[in-house]
Amino acid sequence: MIASIGRRTRTVAAAVMAVALLATACSTTTDTSTDAEGNATVKLQLQWFKQGQFAGYLAALDQGFYADQGLNVEILDGGTDIVPQTVLAQGQADYAIAWVPKALASREAGAGITDVAQIFQRSGTLQASFATENITGAAELRGKTVGNWGYGNEFELFAGMTEAGLNPSSDVTLVQQQFDMNGLLSGDIAAAQAMSYNEYAQLLETVNPATGQLYTAADFTTIDWNNEGVAMLQDAIWANTEKLSDDAYREQTVKFIAASLQGWAFCRDNVEKCRDITVAAGSTLGASHQLWQVNEVNKLIWPSPAGIGIIDEASWNRTVEIAKSTKNAEGSTVLTADPDAEAYSNEYVSEALDLLKADGVDVTGESYAPIQVTLEEGGK
Repeated sequence: MIASIGRRTRTVAAAVMAVALLATACSTTTDTSTDAEGNATVKLQLQWFKQGQFAGYLAALDQGFYADQGLNVEILDGGTDIVPQTVLAQGQADYAIAWVPKALASREAGAGITDVAQIFQRSGTLQASFATENITGAAELRGKTVGNWGYGNEFELFAGMTEAGLNPSSDVTLVQQQFDMNGLLSGDIAAAQAMSYNEYAQLLETVNPATGQLYTAADFTTIDWNNEGVAMLQDAIWANTEKLSDDAYREQTVKFIAASLQGWAFCRDNVEKCRDITVAAGSTLGASHQLWQVNEVNKLIWPSPAGIGIIDEASWNRTVEIAKSTKNAEGSTVLTADPDAEAYSNEYVSEALDLLKADGVDVTGESYAPIQVTLEEGGK
């Protein structure tokens, strides 16, 4: 995400409270109208504004995959005060894209939502530093000035430091990081939080004043929380738990997942085309930045040996355990208890995968290889 969740002005607790209040105050029904062709009207709420992070859904719309499933899909932009799982719980959208820990916090507070397809199989969160800092793992953060966005995005960082034997409250100097890389570039922060597909690219789109050329990957080191064993699940498709008992919504969910996954398979095989689709959809970020985003997001999805969207139990359990046990700087955890059995289901995505396999769609991407992307100054 950009800090797509972290940019929100509310805290995790405030967002959770909002879900609890609004979900009870608002109807859980959505618009069930159809268009002129008889396609069911469906609304998808994104976490943030349209960008490469959501290229698969944009491609599914652009390439007619949703229409092929009898769906007329409207993709709703996120924003600073939009919490996607809240919009879903209120009945103002049929599906939502949200990080698993935050969505589970909302579910714990009363939001009836279920993870029905886990799109990102790997975390995209990094801790980036200049190579001269010699920070290659969490243990080397000791004594350093460490930036984080807060708002619930910091738990991998805190879990990684704890796992490395550091006390986050005393062994590092924590800094509330702005949602850019300026603190790192100016030297105010030794290790800054970044998403592999966004903020890290911003570093490589910046001119190194010492050389007059763009920075390169050799100028930086990153801590990848996947390698540190504390990665948490991120972008997933969430559905309305109560409505899943309705046959029509259940069938619609399978079709929506199938078309969305087909969109992601298309972006795996057509990176530049999905860059163009994303830019045309209204992204405010440049073409080279969007190409980087689509390429890096593909790395978080592919290969998917069990099939794209399948929720891996071990990854789910690790996410839940970190969400329950890791405290942030204020001493808060994301969750206070294990989520119930309806928090996720592989039932719908499995049916969707069967539909795609019957149509000859490669749903595992076993031969996937990323492309090489050349970033331009400012991501142009």
